[in-house]
Amino acid sequence: MITSKKIYLLFICLICTLSVMAQNHIENLARIKEEANTIKQILIFNNEKAQLPIVKLTDLNMASVDLDFQYTHIFDSLANKFTKVEPLVQSYNSESISSLNLLNDDLKLYNYAILKTSKPLTKGLINLIKELEKTKQIVLVLSGAYQKADFNNFRSPVIINPTPSANGASCLAQFIFGAIATNGNAIRLKYTVPEEVGINISDLDSIPLIVQQAIAAKGAPGAVVMIVKDGKVIFNNAYGKHTYTGNRAMRIQDIFDMASITKVAATTATTMDLYEKGKIGIDSTIGVYIARTREMPEKKTITVKEVLLHQAGFYPYIKFYEQLKPKDTDTVFSDRYPTQLADKYYLRANYYNEVMWPEMLRDKVLTRGKYVYSDLSMYYMKEMVEKAAETPLNKYADQKYYRPLGMQTAGFLPRTRFKKDQIVPTTENDGWLRSMLVQGFVNDPGAAMLGGVSGHAGFFANSNDMAIFCQLLLNKGSYGGTSYLQPATINLFTSKQSNVSRRGLGFDRKDPDLSKGYPSTLASDEVFGHTGYTGTAIWIDPKYNLIYIFLSNRVYPDDVNKSLNTLNIRSRIQDVIYRAIKK
Repeated sequence: MITSKKIYLLFICLICTLSVMAQNHIENLARIKEEANTIKQILIFNNEKAQLPIVKLTDLNMASVDLDFQYTHIFDSLANKFTKVEPLVQSYNSESISSLNLLNDDLKLYNYAILKTSKPLTKGLINLIKELEKTKQIVLVLSGAYQKADFNNFRSPVIINPTPSANGASCLAQFIFGAIATNGNAIRLKYTVPEEVGINISDLDSIPLIVQQAIAAKGAPGAVVMIVKDGKVIFNNAYGKHTYTGNRAMRIQDIFDMASITKVAATTATTMDLYEKGKIGIDSTIGVYIARTREMPEKKTITVKEVLLHQAGFYPYIKFYEQLKPKDTDTVFSDRYPTQLADKYYLRANYYNEVMWPEMLRDKVLTRGKYVYSDLSMYYMKEMVEKAAETPLNKYADQKYYRPLGMQTAGFLPRTRFKKDQIVPTTENDGWLRSMLVQGFVNDPGAAMLGGVSGHAGFFANSNDMAIFCQLLLNKGSYGGTSYLQPATINLFTSKQSNVSRRGLGFDRKDPDLSKGYPSTLASDEVFGHTGYTGTAIWIDPKYNLIYIFLSNRVYPDDVNKSLNTLNIRSRIQDVIYRAIKK
């Protein structure tokens, strides 16, 4: 029974909630105004050769040096969203020659240094800059009052915020990497608040409630939600924990197993590049790239386009893990057991070449011409990409996209590159291959048995890296001042290409049956993207200049609970975003 006292308490809670929402909106409007004033004041000198914004990120080994700079942590945090910038932890004093000599030595392994200070430039610091710029790239970041004559003795670019502030430190970092335009258009994602793109933060307040509903229903122990609108990151929040019983809170920097998003972020992306180079033709038969299929009458005429559309007639998947024999695995790494499936669990050498790939080649073609979503399609695409590129899929994708774009966590085999704690676990008992914690090893058993690099699974990333990749697609192939793909290629692969399904080439699209609400009832017909079995999704909607990213580990601790799907968590959050935009 609802008493008058309960009604009163509910009323008070509602009033408090509305008050907080209104306050957040007011604070965001004030932040935008302050930032606009800060941007007008920022000065850039010694930039005649257009060193700023930094365009090329590949092969940069960057250090950020704090010489008593106010808000240095804010600056470094923003800088690290664009590329890896190592903050030097040593405390340096620009008034001490000994300290500057120490800094000189500490920079020996870096080829680019960002020197930040809020103090007057000493003769020792100026001499250090003049020495360093003979062998390194330098940018001097200043906060306070300075004169142009202070920089006449060296040629490196100088960027100044005359009035020190947290907002100013953020703007300086974003200026340097082109997220805020120095002249012309911005070239990278900007990090701001929803009000900058005309959205009231209060209209997104139901997103945390939806995520918490998923957590409470054991749909996933945690999640990260990101929204990018008009080239600006306006929402990036983490919820819950890595596990239901542990203490490790989810963070926006955490790395997720992206599952089938591998199909677009690695396999389709590299196929697009090879298509432009004339090394893969979508109307070519797979026999051009996989010679053994030339001897198979039912396969030799299958085209690359059919494979990308999941219309080649391949089985959805094969349970290779059911074929394992006791001697196929071991708990100790060795030359005989080199393929790591999880911690202290290894597969024998050449299992893929001797067992898995031959079986896939032998399997019959049953449903050619019909849409049957198939992981086997992307096993085939991996083989074709590697044949055309003469490079392993993971290395080719990294060289072409991830490193040049500044995607720091994106790629395969994350345990070789990151601490285990930074990677979100997927399962403790997958019920198929491993009865142990799987953290930093691909959740998909077939991809694991392949060594962690497959065409259908194995790709890991955090939300920021996925935002960069999605913005590249939304920009029709360009990002950070560099063109990676032609607009015509983006349009071809992401548009509807099938008479029997909603699919593009590799990419998923909106279901024409609106009753399914996939991926969102409010998404435009232009939307494209992909979902992942582990509880992930990326969707790009050109009509609204919108990117939506949802990352979770719904398969932890096993794959029994389906609440993330049955509660339509991902779609409902996406609906909230569209309603906020239209409102």
